[in-house]
Order: sequence, then C-alpha cells, then structure tokens
Amino acid sequence: MVFDGYRQSWELPGGSIEEGETSRQAAARELLEESGQQPDEQLRFIGYARFVLAPDQRAEYLALYAGSSLEGRAFEPTEEISAIRWWDLLERLPGYVQPLDAYLAALTR
Repeated sequence: MVFDGYRQSWELPGGSIEEGETSRQAAARELLEESGQQPDEQLRFIGYARFVLAPDQRAEYLALYAGSSLEGRAFEPTEEISAIRWWDLLERLPGYVQPLDAYLAALTR
C-alpha cells in the first residue's frame, strides 16, 4: 500500500495506461513510480473491475495484478507518496484506508 499525501489515505499503487503499454506493463511502472519497488516478472492477473466514482458518477475501469518484489528497496518519499507498507490485510494500518483499495487488495489473496 502507498500513502497518498494529497488524499491522506492508504491506496494500492496505480494509475493510467500510457500509449503503447499493456495493462501489465502499466501496473509494473506504477508500482515502481509510486513505491520504488521493482516487481518480479510474474505479475499475476487477478481480473478487471468497473467502479463508479462520486460525486460525478464517472465510470472507471481497472486491471488488477498481484506479484512480489524482486528485492526490498529503500523508499524515498515523494510529493505524492509519503509512505509505503506491505499489508497482509490482517494488521490495522495507521490512518484511513480507501475502502475500494482494501476490497481490491482482498481479491488478490
């Protein structure tokens, strides 16, 4: 999980797919950009999800992947992400956890 300093909440790393990228490549890039962690080559596809964001009721789609990190790298806080944490779903994270992200994390188990 990454702690988004703007939203003041724990979230899964993620973002948009760039032109020419596959969803798997985007997932690996976003993990590296947001957490500094390099995923292994075996990102496991979990599935697709559609959800609606309030207040404008905008539909969003995502591809969910799970994997492991090649090595635990030191984290350098950024303007956007102030902390990272491996989360086993059992421990209580300090602060607010986005409910959608908690639900999606549970799907990877």
